[in-house]
Amino acid sequence: MAIVREITDFSAPELDVYARLTENQLVNRADPANGLFIAESPLVIGRALDAGFEPVSFLMESRHVEGKAAEILARCRADIPVYAAELEVLTQLTGFHLTRGMLCAMRRPLLPSAKEVCTGARRIAVLENVVNPTNLGAIFRSAAALGMDAVLLTSAGSDPFYRRALRVSMGTVFQVPWAYLPEDEPWTELLHTLGFQTAAMALREDAMELSDARLAGIDKLALVLGTEGDGLKPETVAHCDYTVRIPMSHGVDSLNVAAASAVAFYQLGTLHR
Repeated sequence: MAIVREITDFSAPELDVYARLTENQLVNRADPANGLFIAESPLVIGRALDAGFEPVSFLMESRHVEGKAAEILARCRADIPVYAAELEVLTQLTGFHLTRGMLCAMRRPLLPSAKEVCTGARRIAVLENVVNPTNLGAIFRSAAALGMDAVLLTSAGSDPFYRRALRVSMGTVFQVPWAYLPEDEPWTELLHTLGFQTAAMALREDAMELSDARLAGIDKLALVLGTEGDGLKPETVAHCDYTVRIPMSHGVDSLNVAAASAVAFYQLGTLHR
């Protein structure tokens, strides 16, 4: 049974991870083996535990220790610290209300390579410089739900382990294999080497419609989506095998990248193949 420690000292260093460290400080790029991330809500924390992630400590409302958090704590070692306080105290400490009353600091894993997550995959999503954590989390949730086998990201985009991305994804970041693309070689060439054809989602006159039968017939397809606002780099579009677009009505020319990803994943993911 976990030992609960009531919070009495806001300045205690063990609470820095929840109250004072930034997302970038949690990553700890100077010492990746000790990088952390914050998962919130029993659902997200439970999915992280299902995926084998290691909890370091918990922070929660006192009233949840014997309630919805009990099942999560029962799955963890008894020596993992559990810090608790009333909601009013936690709001002062963290700056806002805790979502679902429970936070967990977890160790960041060593990430696989792009080649590793593509092994055996037939449909993957490639995200070029998607910087908004909310959009990123929504894309991961759609990828999990709509038949994408893996997600690849450029390093300039947002981190899937950012707290908001995890929350919006509902923990599906732990369920869909993902990796960063290499920075020292053209990643479109890497995907071609791995047997994928690439389809860039871009607003161009010569773009194929997403429902084009030629796309559905491709055995290994990578759907490439770009950053909010500017979309894909012109050179990225030029190096992809296809350019695709979603048909629009009422004069609308584009969708938010998260919405566009859901449409594309539904149309071309493995769910309906």
